Amino acid sequence: MNTPFTEHPQRRAPGMAPGAPGYLWGLVGVMAVIEALLGLSDAGYLLPEGLRWSAFALGAFWQPLLSGQVAPIYPGQTVVMFISYAFLHGGLAHLALNSVVLLALGKLATVRIGMKRTLAVLALSAVGGALVFGLLSTGGVPMIGASGAVFGLLGLWQAWDYRVRKRMGQPLKPVLTTILALIVANVVFFVILSGGLAWEAHLGGWLVGWIAGQSFARS
Repeated sequence: MNTPFTEHPQRRAPGMAPGAPGYLWGLVGVMAVIEALLGLSDAGYLLPEGLRWSAFALGAFWQPLLSGQVAPIYPGQTVVMFISYAFLHGGLAHLALNSVVLLALGKLATVRIGMKRTLAVLALSAVGGALVFGLLSTGGVPMIGASGAVFGLLGLWQAWDYRVRKRMGQPLKPVLTTILALIVANVVFFVILSGGLAWEAHLGGWLVGWIAGQSFARS
């Protein structure tokens, strides 16, 4: 798979460690602690049992809440949920998948545009993912997971690749191929999971990442 990082040597910020930056590990750590507590509650080792669904009620993104079909549990929930949903996951596998991509692409983004702009892309992609999910989804199930932010990093990366290739007069087909691959992967997993995939959040996050890569997060 061609990436923009093959066009130029990677630039490492002074003092940056070879691994992922500490702030990314901090984000993953927060998500891991939350998932660990919810998992212990699921297994009956932590009271109260059923803590996961209480956490989902308070922090997941709910389309009926956005549309006004149901009332918020606490003041500001309709705003908070645009970010809080990204810290909740449906299990260790869900968390692990999002964390691996977040650390890998987040590290590359930090090398190129720094911590502040990378955090901005992550936050805006999470919000964008929730917004598109809220606009396109008609279901009443909670939406959780950091994949909106993760797809923002994917959109950012592909926007960089597009800009480099266009500037250098190289074929754009590899970029279009990777975008098509993402679409196919979403369709496949949507079918495998019997509709249990928030493709709307993936789309929203990706669009924000792409726009960021063409604007304030250009490298």
